[in-house]
Amino acid sequence: MARDPVCGMEVKSPPEISLVYEGQTYEFCSLSCKTKFAAEPTKYIMATAYAADKKATYRIDNNGIEKLQIPIVNMDCASCAVNIEKEIKRLPGMKKVVVNYTTELAYVDFDPSQTHVEDIMAAIKSSGYRAGRSTLRLGIRGMHCASCVSKIEDELRRTQGVISASVDLGSESAAVDYLPSMIRIQDIKKIIEELGYPVYETGAPAAAVAKTRAEAEEPVDENQLAREKEYKTLMSKFIFAAVISLPFILFSYPALFGLPAQLQKGSDILRFIWISMSLLSLPVMFWSGSHFYTGAMAALRNRSANMHTLIATGISAAWLYSTVAAVAPGIFPSEELADVFFDVVAVVVALVDLGMALEIRAKGKSSEAIKKLIGLQAKTARVVRDGKEIDIPVEEVVLDEIVLVRPGEKIPVDGVIVDGSSAVDESMITGESIPVEKRAGDEVIGATINKTGSFKFRATKVGKDTALAQIIEMVQQAQSSKAPIQRVVDKVSGYFVPAVIITAILSFVVWYNFGPAPELIYALIVFVTVLIIACPCALGLATPISLMVGVGKGAENGILIRSGEALETAQKLNAIVLDKTGTITEGKPSLTDIVTVNGFEENAVLQAAASVEKASEHPLGEAIIKGAEDRSISLRDPKSFNAIPGHGVEASVNGNWVILGNLKMMKKYEIALGGLEQRSQQLADEGKTPMYVAINGKAAGIVAVADTVKPDSKEAIARLKKLELEVVMITGDNQRTANAIARQVGIDRVLSEVLPEDKAFNVQKLQQEGKMVAMVGDGINDAPALAQADIGLAIGTGTDVAIEASDITLIKGSLKGVVLAIQLSRSTMKNIRENLFGAFFYNGLGIPVAAGLLYPIFGVLLSPLIAGAAMAFSSVTVVSNANRLRRFKPGV
Repeated sequence: MARDPVCGMEVKSPPEISLVYEGQTYEFCSLSCKTKFAAEPTKYIMATAYAADKKATYRIDNNGIEKLQIPIVNMDCASCAVNIEKEIKRLPGMKKVVVNYTTELAYVDFDPSQTHVEDIMAAIKSSGYRAGRSTLRLGIRGMHCASCVSKIEDELRRTQGVISASVDLGSESAAVDYLPSMIRIQDIKKIIEELGYPVYETGAPAAAVAKTRAEAEEPVDENQLAREKEYKTLMSKFIFAAVISLPFILFSYPALFGLPAQLQKGSDILRFIWISMSLLSLPVMFWSGSHFYTGAMAALRNRSANMHTLIATGISAAWLYSTVAAVAPGIFPSEELADVFFDVVAVVVALVDLGMALEIRAKGKSSEAIKKLIGLQAKTARVVRDGKEIDIPVEEVVLDEIVLVRPGEKIPVDGVIVDGSSAVDESMITGESIPVEKRAGDEVIGATINKTGSFKFRATKVGKDTALAQIIEMVQQAQSSKAPIQRVVDKVSGYFVPAVIITAILSFVVWYNFGPAPELIYALIVFVTVLIIACPCALGLATPISLMVGVGKGAENGILIRSGEALETAQKLNAIVLDKTGTITEGKPSLTDIVTVNGFEENAVLQAAASVEKASEHPLGEAIIKGAEDRSISLRDPKSFNAIPGHGVEASVNGNWVILGNLKMMKKYEIALGGLEQRSQQLADEGKTPMYVAINGKAAGIVAVADTVKPDSKEAIARLKKLELEVVMITGDNQRTANAIARQVGIDRVLSEVLPEDKAFNVQKLQQEGKMVAMVGDGINDAPALAQADIGLAIGTGTDVAIEASDITLIKGSLKGVVLAIQLSRSTMKNIRENLFGAFFYNGLGIPVAAGLLYPIFGVLLSPLIAGAAMAFSSVTVVSNANRLRRFKPGV
């Protein structure tokens, strides 16, 4: 897939519309984009180049590099992700491999000419894990021989996002394993149909696969089902191990619980009970704790170690020692050494299983934002086909189709209203609670809710190109990215488990040689406790879980953060550059002032001026006309219209001769202005464009227009200053206009008369002053500056090129979003630091205590039971702390 250099949309190759420029073929989604490109090719090529250079990792490479997003099932700890990464990286053609433990997703960039998707799946499986995928079964007509089968299979296997395809000639069916994040069901069907083989629909013949359409086309989300199943399984394992552990604790400490003499240590009955406990421990270890052993074996095959290695080693050592003590106590030099730790085995397994189950539940809460976004999508759409209104699945809506929306319904896809008007609730996308009035020509966003009227709109973006689909993709990518601080944690995690094992062995040796009697018992307790208390999961979860919640919270408030790096950098900012037009201001002129003299009324002056401008095509004239319409002033048709370049316009309106123009125009007709000239100068000093109005040779007043400041810009800039940021305005306007706008909003530093190509240079100059700079803009000419800045923030109402070049996108188009983005960044990074401190503090304190550091001073030795409980709940604590971000509220 190529991208349209004008609007940024993906264009299917071979393209229907293309243009060759300087030997390079450029592909377009429409004739409109092609025409814009042909008029100014250099502008679009440069802007796209800046965007691509900044964000190349988030684009599908046209040089043949494919990008996969693969769900992974049954990842239980952070080191699991490292093991999977190592296994995949061994394959040829790997360009980039990132496995995120929190989201249980693998992102793989690879050369398909060297490695197939099935090889990547096999690598994941060989590392001891399963890749989540969806399976689709379809009936196919028109197959007659084996070559038909091979043709369909080969075409499907070459398709990005298809893992495997198996076509059966006998049953005339196909089973396709695919990644829903990469390809849609409709795309798979279309591939088969384009080869000349119709796919069975409802009411198909009996020779087809014996399934209904719903059964045949409904994807199986194995990843979600596996999570639910894993939670239930872990809870069942916990309950079993917990029930078994109760009698184990009772008979492991008979003196403590005051059991009868015949059940005290040394009795034959207690020894028989201990042997029974040894046997009962086996289902606890190999069913309730089966995942520890399978995980440890998978790590061993990859010559690595993980959390499972620590727990499996610890409980196995405790069980072996206890079994020998129960079966053959005579081999120990003294009776007191023949002690058992079956309670440790059962309790540790139970507590860790409970902790893992609670962690799965907590992680589910942390991803609620993305689930909410996915749940916003409308299921059906009412379209007009062949003059009839029909309801169809939203996936089947095509470009340029006319869609009807009634009051209270969700808007199914993105488009432009062609008939009707309404108020639309866009809060689920922009975070703005007040419904937005929409009329013919206005854009509507899929998944927003129509409140009052009915309207028809033309679909302009469907499927993966809709705003909601792109938001979901961006949020998923950001949640799965790594913040720079995570790199330090990754390095520590890589050495953590081996270091713990070494520490446990050294502790055993020290206690065995220098500890109090019975030395072997103390050495074993210390060995097991050190292995069990260490928690690499807390380290692994500290950053990504907070990142997931923070990015999701941003999406809920109309802020799309592209990566963890952007989130971390945003909290370091100390300077922010705001483009004036479309960022601080509305980006279009509007009527601001009406000044009258000589007894004329405001409405009469405005009616005269607007009526003359009806025959003009000047943008300022459009602002005057809209101002009159907003006041419900009826306009007259002008006669004898005459435009004088550089001066103004004149016409007869309702029998009156009206002149509208600048000072030169008034002097040309010798119109006496009196005090209007001074008032005009004042308006110009405020950054407005004043125009004199004369009626029948007599001065009537002034109408002034300006690119007005957005209502909340001043407040937002004041809040940015409270965050100790230096606010700078950059604009191509003259210094007088720029200073006037700056005074209105409270900006002290202004960069005026800056050419579009020099904006990036000015950002660089600020960086050379030692500042960490953010740039906020909305246009194509802002893209280079957005890419140059440490953080680029694009106004979502702007161009696709600007958004592509940015690190953070503000859907609402309000500067308050900039404030919120920085506050969210600071809160998220604070939460990450809290998690990291907690994880490092827990392990840094817990491991030495488990090794017996406090015993010589206070006589305190940590029990393996307490160690197991601490380890089980340390990662739950990290996840719970991250989930506090869900209650984030922007500061004043």
